[in-house]
Amino acid sequence: MRERVRLEAVARFEAGETTSGIAAALRVSERSVERWRRAWRERGSAGVLSKGSPGRPRLGEDQIARLERELERGPLAHGWEDQRWTLARVKTLIGRLFHVSYTVEGTWRLLKRHGWSCQQPARRAIERDETAVEVWRKEVWPEVKGQRRPPAPGSSSRTRPASR
Repeated sequence: MRERVRLEAVARFEAGETTSGIAAALRVSERSVERWRRAWRERGSAGVLSKGSPGRPRLGEDQIARLERELERGPLAHGWEDQRWTLARVKTLIGRLFHVSYTVEGTWRLLKRHGWSCQQPARRAIERDETAVEVWRKEVWPEVKGQRRPPAPGSSSRTRPASR
């Protein structure tokens, strides 16, 4: 798609069309058309070809294989205190190993593209204290949840109930 639009612009440059006419016909900004025209003058048709998606550093297959081995070793082997791989931790690991920077979202896309998925614990933690959980549910949760207001006739204004 990107190449087709740029090559169409080249054909219109050669036909002598104006920048504003080309921009309107191709539904792109005049600034883009000016940039393409400059590249076309300097390097010909090859100058306007797309150079690919910007800013997305890619790991090679050997790097992906190494990343998978390191992920299988677990977070403890890389200095984290528990056994949870978070996207932020994987992002940090990629930076440490390969000196490549990904965003958290980019890390998720990379992992998903290579067959990794979001995992949820299959069972409850061994350290879970059922007695403490039950006490919390009975004593703390009702306070956190709060009391409901008793049903009573009131104002239609929630912010100023006494304004009549």
